[in-house]
Amino acid sequence: MSERIAIYPGSFDPPTLGHLDLIERAVNIFDHVIVAVSINREKSGLFSVEERVEMLQELLTHLPQVSVEHFLGLTVDLARQRDAVALIRGLRVASDFEFELTMAINNHKLAPEIETVNLMPSEPYLFLSSRLVKEIAAFNGTLSHFVSPSVERRLKEKCKSE
Repeated sequence: MSERIAIYPGSFDPPTLGHLDLIERAVNIFDHVIVAVSINREKSGLFSVEERVEMLQELLTHLPQVSVEHFLGLTVDLARQRDAVALIRGLRVASDFEFELTMAINNHKLAPEIETVNLMPSEPYLFLSSRLVKEIAAFNGTLSHFVSPSVERRLKEKCKSE
């Protein structure tokens, strides 16, 4: 039987404990999970793509069945290149549903052989987003409930320099 690979795409700017929660749960379903940091030329993130990949690699050292890479283009194209059978998407609250449903339908039209698997985060992370974390960091708020210590350190450094 071939290895069941899933792609977990996102901007991860910055990676949160909610992202980690979904990744840890996805490895219980799939043999290998590729965390794919998307490059969006129309948006400038707080962290560079390389910094986000580094942070994720640090965060995921305890999960040998997870790899991290960055990509430009359609997620389904990356999934095909990596022989993935599924895309992992987080579904936090009802307001996410319409967007995620639209993405799943369109990805299915582009690549019907690749399934979309929506995972709901654990309760502490239902309302957590990278955008919220950046806002808290900008005002020097407590971040320990939202990100790892290494990501918190990088966020504080970034916010000091801006």
